[in-house]
Amino acid sequence: MTIGSVWLNLPVNDIEKSRKFFQEIGFKINPKVGDSKHAASFLIGESNFVLMLFPNDAFMNFAQNKVADTKMGNEVLISFDAQSKEEVDNMAKTVAKAGGKIFGKPGETLTWLYAFGFEDLDGHRWNMLYTDMSKMPTAAK
Repeated sequence: MTIGSVWLNLPVNDIEKSRKFFQEIGFKINPKVGDSKHAASFLIGESNFVLMLFPNDAFMNFAQNKVADTKMGNEVLISFDAQSKEEVDNMAKTVAKAGGKIFGKPGETLTWLYAFGFEDLDGHRWNMLYTDMSKMPTAAK
């Protein structure tokens, strides 16, 4: 079996507001999907990871399950990398300006990891990480 691309599908309350939010934080619109009132699609990072947004009712139909209440808990933490601490700091400012909620301010979490965490408009949790490989501990041999 060969697996092509992997997609992350998320339920949202308002496609238009979510589309605007993700555009404002720098995610690229997926040209293969186009502009739709029923979904939004973005490409993330160098590998063009696909993010799909669907209205809650459509998502429930696909998933055959209820949408999780993000105020009560989360199933996943979606992470993506940064090339520098400054990139992490700048993204935190961009996310806050776009209406996201910062739950973890930018800072070192380990001596080799610098990160921040945020919630999108629907409470899905994301974090951006910069790994300083020169400070990262090596595995014992």
